[in-house]
Amino acid sequence: MLEGEHSLRVFRERHGAPETVIVVDTALEKPALRTLLALIPERDILIVPESVWADFAQIPVAIGVVAVVRAPTPAFCRAAGFCLLLEDVQDPGNVGSILRSAAAAGVAQVFLSAGSAFAWSPKVLRSAQGAHFHLEIFEDVDLASWAGAYDGVLVATVAHGGESVFAADYRGRIALAIGNEGSGLSEGVLGLANKKVTIPMPGGFESLNAAAAAAVCLFECVRQRGGSAA
Repeated sequence: MLEGEHSLRVFRERHGAPETVIVVDTALEKPALRTLLALIPERDILIVPESVWADFAQIPVAIGVVAVVRAPTPAFCRAAGFCLLLEDVQDPGNVGSILRSAAAAGVAQVFLSAGSAFAWSPKVLRSAQGAHFHLEIFEDVDLASWAGAYDGVLVATVAHGGESVFAADYRGRIALAIGNEGSGLSEGVLGLANKKVTIPMPGGFESLNAAAAAAVCLFECVRQRGGSAA
């Protein structure tokens, strides 16, 4: 279930029309939404009054539109040149924020372990703001097995003892691994890492949350790679 005009627009641009769109009648006052709905078959659009919306929707009426879509299920052929691994990142808000940063940074593929939050849950979708449809997302992945077969450089983030995230080289084919906020990455993934990086924290605070740490690392990759995802 997609919430809001932005997520619906991104899905339609990337994957075509959704299965069903439900619109609150007052939202039709927005020209941009009317233009978007004109691109979707009329038979798949249901317009409801605010009173009906309140009966079935658990989101504010101001959102205006929701859509039912089939989650894309990409077939894995080969790892891309810029990948992200999420191991047991359990908070849905963090997973959504990380996906949003990954899409903005040009990551092509994201691989989530079985212990990570479900990528298509409402809170993840809400936090990601359409990022899902700019990425190939693979769930329930055995990350240690995947990393063992990867033909690029595996960069593991660690809270302490790694090379500065701003000094490591991220050019070429890389996969960046982010772990659980409490326990970090598993020994299985760490043992396969070609390099380990740590975010310097001169303020003396213990750590960043997973979403903030991922954003710092991803955009240091962008800086070094000159904006290229290859």
